[in-house]
Amino acid sequence: MSSPATTPPAQSDEGVARTRSRPALSPSRAADFRQCPLLYRFRAVDRLPEAKTTSQVRGTLVHAALEDLFGLPAPERVPATATALVEPAWIRLIEETPDVADAVPDADRDAFLDAARRIVADYFLLEDPTTFDAEACEVRVETELSDGVPLRGFVDRIDVAPTGEIRVVDYKTGRAPREGFERAALFQMKFYALMLLHTRGVVPAQLRLMYLSDGEIITYAPDRDELHRFGGTLSAMWQAVLEAGRTGEFEPSPGPMCRFCDHKAMCPEFGGTPPPYPGWPWPGDDGQESEDSAGE
Repeated sequence: MSSPATTPPAQSDEGVARTRSRPALSPSRAADFRQCPLLYRFRAVDRLPEAKTTSQVRGTLVHAALEDLFGLPAPERVPATATALVEPAWIRLIEETPDVADAVPDADRDAFLDAARRIVADYFLLEDPTTFDAEACEVRVETELSDGVPLRGFVDRIDVAPTGEIRVVDYKTGRAPREGFERAALFQMKFYALMLLHTRGVVPAQLRLMYLSDGEIITYAPDRDELHRFGGTLSAMWQAVLEAGRTGEFEPSPGPMCRFCDHKAMCPEFGGTPPPYPGWPWPGDDGQESEDSAGE
């Protein structure tokens, strides 16, 4: 079975290696555009900085520890070993991305690490990692739909059964959605399924969202026709993104999530003024000509 398509680091104009990729839809940026086109602009075009929250950093740490867990031989993937991986993963994380430490004051560090260890331990209530091997963890996937719409995302884990069936797993450290509010989770799962269909030519047998803190699992078994219809939805969204990029008209869409937005001070709905529109990041209206990122 071939591995998902990935994009290697490229050289910048100064010769410094960095990841370069054209604008694309990722699950996060697609969700931003659906929620509020202006939020998409602030994040994907203006690239305005956002302070990392403690919850976000804890989620990153838990993901890193679970990735390390699956790098061990199956018999060693036990709770005590997994929780012991948290602190080394934290040290590595702050070495690689020093600004994440700003979200965790020194006085809170021990409680922060203990909370991460509890979440990692809770993972074992949902599955037994000694009974299978993951094919890959933290996989960057890039592909295009048949009409050229670029898709990009990171998949937490890909499992492949001996008989060839593919399972895609995504870890969540936040709360599971309440009944009737699973739409966003389903959108993300369909996105991953569509990317795997295009990179591997097969429909994943199962997509699994694991809400570690709540001890809940949401599963989805996609079918090919449904994924093709979903691809049409993403194509229409991408055309709307490109049109907004051409005109600069990324309209705000106020709603309940506004209270969590880092950019309210610049939003017209709250009396603010966005920064001057810098233009769509790359030449042309099709998003195809450049190799740098604006959509991840």
